[in-house]
Amino acid sequence: MTLKQTIDIFELLDDAQVSGEKVKACFEARGAKYVNVQTVTGPKGSTDFIEIVIPGRGGKLLGGKAPTLGIVGRLGGIGARPERTGLVSDADGAVAALSAALKLTDMQGKGDVLLGDVIVSTHICPDAPTRPHTPVPFMDSPVDILTMNRYEVREDMDAILSIDTTKGNRVFNHRGIAISPTVKEGYILKFSDDLVSLMEISTGSVAQTFSVTTQDITPYGNDVYHINSILQPAVATRAPVVGVAVTAQTSVPGCATGASHEVDIALAAKFCIEVAKAYGENQCAFYDEAEFQRLLQLYGSMSHLQTPGRAN
Repeated sequence: MTLKQTIDIFELLDDAQVSGEKVKACFEARGAKYVNVQTVTGPKGSTDFIEIVIPGRGGKLLGGKAPTLGIVGRLGGIGARPERTGLVSDADGAVAALSAALKLTDMQGKGDVLLGDVIVSTHICPDAPTRPHTPVPFMDSPVDILTMNRYEVREDMDAILSIDTTKGNRVFNHRGIAISPTVKEGYILKFSDDLVSLMEISTGSVAQTFSVTTQDITPYGNDVYHINSILQPAVATRAPVVGVAVTAQTSVPGCATGASHEVDIALAAKFCIEVAKAYGENQCAFYDEAEFQRLLQLYGSMSHLQTPGRAN
């Protein structure tokens, strides 16, 4: 159950004066030992990047070899003050990622320690700008996507779940969560059967999935359409990345307030926790390694899709 932690994080972030240091203090009070905050200033303001490492009993942090799962809460900002009052829809990615981290921290305090390390990263900005987007306005960010990737994507993440509010479109027609196919080094691979199974178990429903396009897995700034930033971590790593979308039946602006649904966010966090349990035990594969090598043999590298591309 992650609903309590989700409500705790929601209340913590729904504050015009919230900062990375306040979030760090909350986690340390609950027993977290590895929390790092860095303030980064960009052309449109500043934001606090926060990273929380939940060490596993056989994880790399303690000298073990169990694989490390990364959970990235992707967003432009948790608030759009002074234009909008309160937590915005775009905050769901941060709330879900931090809720998963808080639940894992609470679990450790009660003696339930996962085998592998889990690294959770996101950023805290209560006064981010907005920008036009079709069909509804998006949240902007004080820093660009390359900076986000630099602070949120770690080399020691062996696989990544990227959580993002994905409501500003007409692609989804259900409320809840959905997962993407696996993206790795420019390839859009098949859906992970293990992740589909874990989603069905943790939600109690048939798995909801979503398709992605080539545009979605290329870096921002190349003047092509992206559904949102959910798969932007994939341009900065060789690790497999799967998007975890928090969805709605209708198009919801990222800068809308009163549009977050705590139960759906808790569901995203719970799914990530179940993946973390299985992944650290080598019981959850994000992709088929042999098939990926076959693709490379047949068609070569697609890593150029992780770059800005050719100059005009």
